[in-house]
Amino acid sequence: MQARKHYSRAPITEAVIDLRVQLPEEVKLDTLAQVYLTIQTDYPIREDMFVVEGLMIAGASVGATASQTQIGYRFSSSNQKQIFQARLDGFSFSQLAPYDSWETFREQAHRLWSIYRSLTNPKAIARIAVRYINRLDIPLPLNDFKDYLRTVPEVSPDLPQGLSGYFMQLQIPQHDLEAMLVLNQAIVPPPAPDVVSVLLDIDVFRERDIPNDQVGLWNYLEQLHIRTDQVFEACITDRTRELIN
Repeated sequence: MQARKHYSRAPITEAVIDLRVQLPEEVKLDTLAQVYLTIQTDYPIREDMFVVEGLMIAGASVGATASQTQIGYRFSSSNQKQIFQARLDGFSFSQLAPYDSWETFREQAHRLWSIYRSLTNPKAIARIAVRYINRLDIPLPLNDFKDYLRTVPEVSPDLPQGLSGYFMQLQIPQHDLEAMLVLNQAIVPPPAPDVVSVLLDIDVFRERDIPNDQVGLWNYLEQLHIRTDQVFEACITDRTRELIN
């Protein structure tokens, strides 16, 4: 697989670095709230984050109950293009479009992770991931998705070949990285009537034997990033490259 090139019209709608952690029991929400004191100039918007749990009850009558538990905070930049999550189960940093470069994205994530880590002192890292969500806007009329994508659904020749929608997920082990690639692809609402938009969601993650030292951790994140670039290039054709160049 070849490395991803720099595209002037990069189709990235969101880039994510995510670290799931195990925190010491004494780390509570008030510990996470201290993050805001350090970053509020760059990330002035603070929101509580909750997880919702539901319970179905069956018997003489059927009912359902739901409860929500706060798990952390979401901090956003003024333009809401950068989002930092400080949770009891982990850390994540997202850059929404426009996306500049991996180097800029990585350095900001590294700065925020250092703040989160210094306050929470994680016992272990349970999952590490780099994810890129792309939206490819393909001009109409479109004769064949294969003109633009090298990974597409294969429709039986005995069926009509026109597609008005699809969702496809591939889970591909990355043995050399001891990681997993989850590739999601789907037709999504387009920004204009003269294009068809395809979501290309590339998520590469590892869930065991994750480096615990900071040098090893960020070196491995670098490898995950390189792999997401290689997967992107492997999924598109030269006609797509012409669209985003």
